[in-house]
Amino acid sequence: MKLSSNSFSDGQRIPGEFAFAIPDTAHRVSLGDNRNPHLAWSDVPEGVRSFALICLDPDVPSKGDDVNQEGRSVPADLPRVDFFHWVLVDLPAELREIAAGEFSNEVTPRGKAGPSAPHGARRGINDFTAWFANDNDMRGDYFGYDGPLPPWNDEIMHRYVFTLYALDVERLPIEGHFNGPAVLAALQGHILAQASLMGTYTLNPKLA
Repeated sequence: MKLSSNSFSDGQRIPGEFAFAIPDTAHRVSLGDNRNPHLAWSDVPEGVRSFALICLDPDVPSKGDDVNQEGRSVPADLPRVDFFHWVLVDLPAELREIAAGEFSNEVTPRGKAGPSAPHGARRGINDFTAWFANDNDMRGDYFGYDGPLPPWNDEIMHRYVFTLYALDVERLPIEGHFNGPAVLAALQGHILAQASLMGTYTLNPKLA
């Protein structure tokens, strides 16, 4: 199975229109268009009954002490953890493409509705739900896609890995407000094939 995008090439920079935030010389960052990128897939295996899609950033700082602090930087050697940006299941077996902006086209303070999604799919909550939990202006359940928002003072470029899974079940056996780790666990034993696509992004002007 192959996964591709008209929005960015594998291993290359993700354009700012698909990010939660973009660089801003006056204020460090400002809100981006937060559109989901275009994705298309081919060479689908026989017997597929649905698809699941996950986007995660494996480069998120494991400690937030230095994150977005003036006069400090997030060191490159700091251990990193996964941050889920998009959790989507039950995409129909006949689908071969997701249009840019089809699932997200703006930043939505206090989160996005879910789990219902286009094409009869279901979206899980992404990790902005926990990230904004203590922010009175932004906290809420963030369903579906929200794009890159790496620390503007991080010394490393962040990677964003989109992985599509072809499954042997029409509906993934998971309910409620599910998240990325829960979906990864539910996928086990149902994966016929998978394909990944990686883009990079930074808000650090020193890495631009």
